[in-house]
Amino acid sequence: MTKLQAHINNVALPHAIFSLPFAFMGALMATDGKVSAWTLFLIALAVTTARSAALAINNLVDLKYDKLQPRMSYRAMVRGEISKTEAIIFIICCLILLVATVAQLPPICLKLLPVAALPFIIYPFTKRFTGFCHLILGIALAMAPAGAWLASGGKIFAPPMILLSVAIMFWIAGFDAIYGAQDEKFDKRQKLHSLATEFGVRKAFRIVKIWHLISILSLIVLGIILKLGAIYFLGVGIAAGTLIYQHAIVSPKDFSQVTQKYFLRNGIVSIALLLFTWLDYLF
Repeated sequence: MTKLQAHINNVALPHAIFSLPFAFMGALMATDGKVSAWTLFLIALAVTTARSAALAINNLVDLKYDKLQPRMSYRAMVRGEISKTEAIIFIICCLILLVATVAQLPPICLKLLPVAALPFIIYPFTKRFTGFCHLILGIALAMAPAGAWLASGGKIFAPPMILLSVAIMFWIAGFDAIYGAQDEKFDKRQKLHSLATEFGVRKAFRIVKIWHLISILSLIVLGIILKLGAIYFLGVGIAAGTLIYQHAIVSPKDFSQVTQKYFLRNGIVSIALLLFTWLDYLF
């Protein structure tokens, strides 16, 4: 495996599918469907570099725990394919590219970049003291649609921007909590925190259902505020149906379905939401 492949593995680059569609939705909604291709390119580059830096930071901070967790044996840093120094250099390069990219967007984006970066920098450390660390991850990923909204000329703190960010925050936080619940025993031994270690797996699952309900309701209210049509709401319906199906196949006693396909399915839903939003504006 080349170093480039190792770094791609380390930051799970294909999983950018979670963030990019939601960011593009923010750009579409801010411009009433008339966002420029150049702005979308800059947004994609900013989101990808920010996410890559965030994942590399997370894997670097958690390396000592990942080495003890058999499920993490595939990771490049655990396998020794990337050294700590190489990971730090990669993070610095990503952050430099991020700043250079954001500097090409409206000035407010660069001014608020430290605020947007803070959640993904502190997220790995929140596992040490709070079971609500998943919400910090959700906030970190919610910065993508919020930033894209501002990058496209949208007003700060506009209700649609807030609703979209809230929807993404609870969507991502819920799935991260489900993913983390399977490590309840390991986390307790290592004195790490998650929703499952704080409340037990069963109660954690009930909380996640509430989070996902808030996510779907936020998307519905968002569509109403923006006066979007049936095509958009069909996309929201597909997202809701997928959430219901995901909760049906995973239980507190059975995590066998929490696989790469499980996460890929959610990535496809994010693409579907973007597609239906774009089609709604188009027609």
